Amino acid sequence: MTSEHLNHGSMNLDSVAVHGGREDLQALGVHALPLDLSTTYPLPDIEHGGDSYESMALGGHPLPEGGSVYARLWNPTVARFESGLAQLEKAEAAVAFASGMAAMTAAILASKDKLKATANPATRPHVVAVRPLYGGTDHLLASGLLGVDATFCGEHEVAGAVREETVLIVLETPGNPTLDLVDISNVVAQAGDVPVLVDNTFATPVLQNPISLGAAMSLHSATKYIGGHGDAVGGVIACSEETAESLRRVRAITGATLHPHGAYLLHRGLATLPVRVRAQQESAVRVADWLERQPGVEKVHYPGSDGDPRGLLQHQMRGTGAMVSIGLTGGFAAAQRLTSAVRIFTHAVSLGGVDSLIQHPAALTHRPVAAEARPLPNLVRLSIGLECVEDLINDLAQALAPVSSSREEMAPGSETADPVRMAASDSTVR
Repeated sequence: MTSEHLNHGSMNLDSVAVHGGREDLQALGVHALPLDLSTTYPLPDIEHGGDSYESMALGGHPLPEGGSVYARLWNPTVARFESGLAQLEKAEAAVAFASGMAAMTAAILASKDKLKATANPATRPHVVAVRPLYGGTDHLLASGLLGVDATFCGEHEVAGAVREETVLIVLETPGNPTLDLVDISNVVAQAGDVPVLVDNTFATPVLQNPISLGAAMSLHSATKYIGGHGDAVGGVIACSEETAESLRRVRAITGATLHPHGAYLLHRGLATLPVRVRAQQESAVRVADWLERQPGVEKVHYPGSDGDPRGLLQHQMRGTGAMVSIGLTGGFAAAQRLTSAVRIFTHAVSLGGVDSLIQHPAALTHRPVAAEARPLPNLVRLSIGLECVEDLINDLAQALAPVSSSREEMAPGSETADPVRMAASDSTVR
């Protein structure tokens, strides 16, 4: 659904978050978001129903005279969420999927499909990926499962990595899990005519709008900050209407459709997204500052902790976010102790919810990543929630105490006590 109803220039982001995607509610005579669980819809007749089916199967919208036909092709609850997200991202449209990885898969397949009209049928599509990336994205590209070749590089190596058959450039900023910032405009300039996809999950539309910086697509694992309560899985891509048609076509063929109940929860999450992100960010700043002074912490990874020499927090982002990663002086053993000793933080994957989470990326989300790109064994990632920040700091203090006192047990960088790296060295998963 396009975001034509609201004028982005006349409304503050907070207002758009509350009202986006709800423009038809008054005409429907309801105040709360409706939840349409229909799997199929009555057809007016064969001809009009068939025309509407064809329109949606090819990535378009349902035709008024033909209806929505079938939920794999269209659902009004999902469409409202898409409209709300598109308005927050200042994009023409958005397309929602069953998960963030389903969204990434659709973006690759849709980009790959465009190569058919311009290249030899035997040409294998190529994707350039800027590391670091979420482990699932890295693994998907490296596996070749979708029939694309991938070149992994740094931000300043993109131009040299682009080939004639390059169909997409993928980046994530802030990066997962080291919070590295990538200059989106710089990558777009190097990309030329190749579309750039930005994983905007960590920043959210509250802090960053990649489309405004020249990116073709802004992707979210909506499971995270968008939903915000750890009870809905979904993915969404903000983009132009032309790109949305390609994505909807892939979604219709593959069946990677977001369930209406998930869309309902994710749309409800949009209304409080700005408030949650800013409050979580405020706590994250204090947690990161406190961690900088702890003897058991070797390095704090947080946007701006390096002084922001390129000014990305001024011209690209509107804040530093609520994710913090730390490198511990005691290596993998210290990371293992810390994740086991916390009481308020939940030791679990995922992020962006109202409660604080802690996890070890190398052992979990980034385990299938190639050894040279895997996070260090002493790295632990924190997702700061909405708890009292003093309680969070006190929890980390009691959990870090044994880490600090036993930091000499293993020298930094030692491989001998890192079962993740040792196991991965024998793995064929990439």
